[in-house]
Amino acid sequence: MATLPKFGSILVLAVLLGGCAGATHDGVYDPLEPVNREIFDFNHSLDKHAALPAASYYKHALPDSVRTGVHNFMSNLSLPVSMANDLLQGEVTYAGYAICRLGVNSTIGILGFTDPATDMGCIGRDEDFGQTLGVWGVPGGPYFVLPLMGSTTARDVGGKLLIDHYFNPFSYVRYSGKYYVGLGQTAIKAVDQRSRAVSALHEVERTSIDYYAAMRRLYALRRDAAITNEPRPGARPPEAPGESPVLDDDDNPTPGDKPTAAPPPPAPAPLAPDAPRQ
Repeated sequence: MATLPKFGSILVLAVLLGGCAGATHDGVYDPLEPVNREIFDFNHSLDKHAALPAASYYKHALPDSVRTGVHNFMSNLSLPVSMANDLLQGEVTYAGYAICRLGVNSTIGILGFTDPATDMGCIGRDEDFGQTLGVWGVPGGPYFVLPLMGSTTARDVGGKLLIDHYFNPFSYVRYSGKYYVGLGQTAIKAVDQRSRAVSALHEVERTSIDYYAAMRRLYALRRDAAITNEPRPGARPPEAPGESPVLDDDDNPTPGDKPTAAPPPPAPAPLAPDAPRQ
């Protein structure tokens, strides 16, 4: 439990350092960059030796249909949190979609392993309290890299880690072995998310001069897109321990993502100078 006071001290230190350091060249406020880089290297080493081998085995040992079912099931468990945050953001329509998805997928969809709700028009999206704060104008604050958990900001860590727990009705259910069930859920979610990003993360690392800076920028872009509900720039929130953003492989799309808008119709060809107008 001594970890919480230490983490609180880091948050306070980051705020105090706010006046001593500006934003980086990519616009991300990173006053604790030397410390963040050390933690990032630790996470990256752990990812290479543990998370990546487990995710690679999971991806190649199980068929796509099974992995999709696991992903759907884990997403279904988070729907109460998304619904609560949609309501707090004033997104009543999307809150209704979340209720629809939870009801339909939990029953017809066999506890969420399949996703008939999407075919019924109930669009899915992930929302958390960090996004809700961003919607209401709360700035992100200092950027952090947390051990095992990856990239976050002061706003997001306060929202996702401290508040969203209370929006999930499953957290209030008491039963024997609850701790181990939660630990297993976290592990499965981490392997699932990491398996969906094996190729994409490798490509980012291979093509980046500074892998830390590249992942920091991708995290910031993805969070901004999630808050404004703009089409995402190719990254998912850092839900997998030990990673910064979790990128989607091109050959492994995520079910239930927000649909992108249809492309606008092509503009009419310009009229010739002597062409009559209709």
